Amino acid sequence: MKKIYILIITTVVCLSSAVQAQFNLGAEIRPRAEFRNGFKKPKTTGADPAFFIEQRSRLYFNYKTEKLVLNISLQDVRIWGSISQIYKTDPNLQNVYEAWGQYNFNSKFGMRVGRMALDYDNARFLGDLNWAAQGRSHDGLLFLYQSESGIKLDFGLAYNQNWKFEPAWLSGNFYDHTATFNYKSMEFVHLHKKWEDASISAMIHNDSRQVAADSSMAHRQTIAVLGDRKYGDLKVGGELYYQGGKNGAGTDVSAFLASLYVTMNTNITPVTLGGDYLSGTNTSDTKDKSFTPLYGTNHKFYGFMDYFYVGSGHDRKGLIDLFVKTNFKLGEKSNLVGHLHYFSSAADIDDPANAGESLSSSLGTEVDLVYTNSFHKNVKLFIGYSQMFATNSMVEVKGGGDKSVVNNWAWAMIMFNPTLFESKTD
Repeated sequence: MKKIYILIITTVVCLSSAVQAQFNLGAEIRPRAEFRNGFKKPKTTGADPAFFIEQRSRLYFNYKTEKLVLNISLQDVRIWGSISQIYKTDPNLQNVYEAWGQYNFNSKFGMRVGRMALDYDNARFLGDLNWAAQGRSHDGLLFLYQSESGIKLDFGLAYNQNWKFEPAWLSGNFYDHTATFNYKSMEFVHLHKKWEDASISAMIHNDSRQVAADSSMAHRQTIAVLGDRKYGDLKVGGELYYQGGKNGAGTDVSAFLASLYVTMNTNITPVTLGGDYLSGTNTSDTKDKSFTPLYGTNHKFYGFMDYFYVGSGHDRKGLIDLFVKTNFKLGEKSNLVGHLHYFSSAADIDDPANAGESLSSSLGTEVDLVYTNSFHKNVKLFIGYSQMFATNSMVEVKGGGDKSVVNNWAWAMIMFNPTLFESKTD
């Protein structure tokens, strides 16, 4: 692996010095310590909390000319102490996070192909998942268009296959999405337009999966419209998503997401009031009515303790999230983010003790605090604390736990992200 890194650096530096090009080499070291005591689900009585330190290390290579752009991101993700100090094999994640090339046909139209992060709008549906150490990236083809008036139009395509030793691959084309939780194929169109005091986006997205029973394809479509507008010190924004088609099990889908927020700039701090509604499925429903924010950065939206839509199910009951968010400026380089969420279920929660009866829709309240200090242009410190006040209904939809114990989460992260080399020849 080290030889590959050296070869890439040497090759790109030589290319950048030989032609009119720009080459940037960057790095990131990001260790994060976490104390988990009821993270993702209510803690059970007597269970010990978890504590660990996870580190992400990345190298970023970017090469750019008028016609050609190359981007490569290499990463290593590990838990401190997960391997011996003296070792010959390393089970931790070492991979290529991004590796794509882009050819610009002209100043307006280009084509990008390879492994890439997709991060659109506020990252609710297509996001790079930067909070997670490993991030999220897609293998695909992307056509990009930008007009002189600022209209951006992207058209993306992807086709996936399970790993198989290539010389022996002579037949078969089934893709087991249950092993990767991924699509067989994906297509999307994304349109964005920004003005001085407003913006609007629209998207049509299709993800297709093979149904294991007969290898037939299940196609799910998501249609979205997002927008925001400033009115002096007030900013109003909203989103509307609809999902139809079939899910990976071949069940008909009819689901939606609606979101609305208002941000007010005050003399002390900006305050955002808003709510998200993600539809859910009742036991009696014959269709899948649970909206799925498929490839979004869900940690950003539904509470930092990741109780919802972050690898931790809640019985497909949907979610109503009413929130207040603010950001206090504490100093020239420091600030304190504060979020308050009230969660409830969008679908009925069956009472296991009384057939035909439902539990309260109230799931709980979460408080999130994050302190940030940029004490150097390439060094940033984050310290966070969150607490969940869960209800009996939360315990039910999360499959167990105890609402009476303290459910909290604390973490600290430091990020080093210097530019190691920057070259431009004229």
